[in-house]
Amino acid sequence: MSDNTTTERARPEAIKAVPVRRPGRWVALGVIAILVAMFVHLLVTNDRFRWSFIFLEYQEGKRGVMFTEPVLEGLRGTILLTITSMVIGIGLGIVIAIMRLSTNRILSSVAFVYTWFFRAVPRLVLAVLFGNLNILWERIGFGLPFGTQIGKLFGLDGFDGQFYSIKASDLLAGFVAGMLALGLSEAAYMAEIVRAGIQSIDPGQSEAAVALGMSRAQVLRRVVLPQAMRVIVPPTGNEIIAMIKDTSLVAFVPVTFELWFQLQQVSARTFVVLPVIVAALIWYLILCTVLMIAQYFVERHFSKGYGAAAKAKQRLRDIQAEQGGRITGEAP
Repeated sequence: MSDNTTTERARPEAIKAVPVRRPGRWVALGVIAILVAMFVHLLVTNDRFRWSFIFLEYQEGKRGVMFTEPVLEGLRGTILLTITSMVIGIGLGIVIAIMRLSTNRILSSVAFVYTWFFRAVPRLVLAVLFGNLNILWERIGFGLPFGTQIGKLFGLDGFDGQFYSIKASDLLAGFVAGMLALGLSEAAYMAEIVRAGIQSIDPGQSEAAVALGMSRAQVLRRVVLPQAMRVIVPPTGNEIIAMIKDTSLVAFVPVTFELWFQLQQVSARTFVVLPVIVAALIWYLILCTVLMIAQYFVERHFSKGYGAAAKAKQRLRDIQAEQGGRITGEAP
């Protein structure tokens, strides 16, 4: 072979990729399609659902049971009860979580007992309990302890030392009792969520912030909690969605200003059971779907700077820094 001749490397043949056959997937898809078709057929053809009763014909004027004024009032009550209970639960939960992480043994023990009790007792039992707590007192007020005894000591008839008081049956009943039962129970769960979020942050960051002269409150507010939100937000969203559903439990207090209670009253008046339950199901589906969509965007906001996308962006910035300019070929 002469020096002028060159050997060319033979070009390999093209790879013929054959996709893996997965017949099990097609079988599963067929079974699911059949089940969905059967379910849709049931909804459309079975007259006992009484869709017209739900959407059109419960009252004159073409208004279904879902859109009557008492049910809409109960819907507003459910939303208000969810908001107030979650405000109590989140606010108190943060305080209890900080107490659990405190080096003070008394504070951490009190927080532990609180979470132990309210996580162990079912919310339905708590709702009924708070609805009957007014049995313990005739009036609840604020004032001097042992005010009646002090009045008798100084000969003051009718002096009870109370600056303000209210009948216990007016305070610990209805909406307030249900709100306290749900809010105090939720605080125990939120305390554990917040504690897990705080403990997920590297302690070295807190130590560095303290070394820079920041107080413990500033470290918690400016360093720890902003980073812990990535861990706290997803389960908190789940708790809000669960709270929407748990508001139905306060119908046993009873709380009349609530969606499930109002629909139960409709069922008791009309002796119609299944369509009323379906109406409740549809309203809860709507509320929870809206919350799930909101949760998705909130989680995406607090997830910025984490995950595979964030690592890719960081790698891009590193390459730009190495090249002294943009990687698109621009001059530095």
